[in-house]
Amino acid sequence: MSKIDKIEELQNILKDDQTNFQARRELAVLLLDCGYPEEAKQHFLYLSKIFNDDSGIFYNLGITYEKLKDLDKAEDAYKKAIEYSPDEVDAYYNLGLVYIDKKMYEKAVDCFENVLNKDNNDSNSYFSIGLCYFKEGKLDGAKYYFQRTIDINDEDIYAHFYIGNILKEQGQNEEAKEKFQKVLELSPDYSWAYFNLAAIDYEEGNFESAVENLEKTIELNPKDIDAYKIYAKIMTKNKNLNEAALIMEKSIENCGANGDSYYILAQIQKLRKANDEYVKCMNSALKFNTSLSVSPKLVKKELDTFLS
Repeated sequence: MSKIDKIEELQNILKDDQTNFQARRELAVLLLDCGYPEEAKQHFLYLSKIFNDDSGIFYNLGITYEKLKDLDKAEDAYKKAIEYSPDEVDAYYNLGLVYIDKKMYEKAVDCFENVLNKDNNDSNSYFSIGLCYFKEGKLDGAKYYFQRTIDINDEDIYAHFYIGNILKEQGQNEEAKEKFQKVLELSPDYSWAYFNLAAIDYEEGNFESAVENLEKTIELNPKDIDAYKIYAKIMTKNKNLNEAALIMEKSIENCGANGDSYYILAQIQKLRKANDEYVKCMNSALKFNTSLSVSPKLVKKELDTFLS
């Protein structure tokens, strides 16, 4: 029997007997699993009023609220699950994830440490603490916890990737590249690893290698706007202006209108002496100025100076 057929069966049972709590619980879990969190919520709320000290109901209610992006109610539900079952490590872990989403990193770390107090080999909790430190800019602490993750699970691509990011940030490019290569060994289609290798290559002036990695990045993720920008910069440095323009046009086609993309394309068109295209792109950059990293006033001044 398919899950959808089972849902229909349970709904029919409840039509005949609203007090069949086992059927209602099973239905709520199935609805949640099949992507119907709003419908699942109604059943979990119903059950929570009757079984108001059942940690499992509140745990599932927390998951439901997370899927509905209601983080405050998810937090409350997980807290109740922990109150009624203090050894419920899954509730602690999920509560920690809620705190990360709410940017409450100290509280998140407390939750993950509670998990580790009960299971000191939980690699996900080490990783999540590392992520909290990373988001707070505490890179050495983050690297320590990401490494603890790898010590337990050497195939955790995200831990390798974040250590690579930290090493890159700290100027240890060779070590960073080794980490990104490790990520690609484990997950050959992880586009961000190719992009970061390209960024290091670009920084070091290894343009040929950078182009190879950027092309692979774009192949795997055609919406990686930063990859197009670096690619266009390399083509511009190599005096291949027609190719640079085509790259930025492709960026706009695949990633959508973006002030920075139009501004970069405008500068390329100016170098190509395609004046009409330059003006057109500058006006588009101003139109989409909320995504401009350059001051719109400076862009307007540059355009006015050109037209005067």
